[in-house]
Amino acid sequence: MRIVIVGIGAVGGTLAAGLSLAGIEVAGIARGAQLAAIRANGLHLRTPDGSHFAHFPCYADPSEAQLRPDDLVVLTVKSQDSASALSQLRLAGMTDQPLFCAQNGVANEQLAARSFPNVHGITVMMPADYLVPGETVVFGAPRWGIFDIGRWPAGHDEADQALAEALNTANFAAFVSDDVMGSKYGKLLLNLHNVLEAAIGRGALFKRIAPLLKAEGEAVLKAAEIGWRDVSASDTRREGLMQITDVAGARRAGSSTSQSLARGTGSVETDYLNGEIVMLGARHGVPTPVNSWFCRLADRLLREGKAPGHLEEAEVARALGL
Repeated sequence: MRIVIVGIGAVGGTLAAGLSLAGIEVAGIARGAQLAAIRANGLHLRTPDGSHFAHFPCYADPSEAQLRPDDLVVLTVKSQDSASALSQLRLAGMTDQPLFCAQNGVANEQLAARSFPNVHGITVMMPADYLVPGETVVFGAPRWGIFDIGRWPAGHDEADQALAEALNTANFAAFVSDDVMGSKYGKLLLNLHNVLEAAIGRGALFKRIAPLLKAEGEAVLKAAEIGWRDVSASDTRREGLMQITDVAGARRAGSSTSQSLARGTGSVETDYLNGEIVMLGARHGVPTPVNSWFCRLADRLLREGKAPGHLEEAEVARALGL
């Protein structure tokens, strides 16, 4: 069994490094400076318990990895990049190998199922950063991350068990679930404040607005009769398995949206987080003015090249009538 990780960023890089360090065969798919850095020097994984250097084959395209029948393929690109990555996998000859969507949002599994018959979801709870090519930083301890894994739309099989076993060997905490999408909808509610944090940071105004985003999300999911499971900090698994912990010489960059702005990637995943709530709200007749406003704000942050946390709080407060 080989684990092919498509997208070596914060999540994919931490997974690839951890699995490789545990002696599990890994192949990575990366691009640009990250690909060049890994090929030259391996991947530097910085954790609360020290620095680790992982070396594993890394390719620019899945076709170069020569996919095998017994591969487990893990998709870790941002949701806005999923269509392109899935197209690459099709052209590389992927057929019925298990495909795991280890991404924020709930749209990736549905998109993947249009092309592949063996789709699985992974809820990722892992405080990881990727800002510098060739390096990822993870702030979870004693385990680096917690994952719920299961088939889409429900159930589980031996592929879920195999991946969970590999992750548990590699200092992650993985749980097989028959309702992984319930877990992913719970994570979606948490991720609604990613764009808010990216705009103004986590000050006093953040604490006033974040509950408004989540309340709209919960109202929409209830109207759509979609259940969810709490995966927030109150998840009892976190107490013994993963706490946010300092890493020597590193400062957390923040959410995936903040990291995208900091790296100047030209896109963020807001359409698949807040936009998911806006779309469902329109479908089920639930107003979503706060999430809608932040979808438009994400476009502006990209258009104006804003750095994370550099929007004036007063402007946001006025726009929302606060």
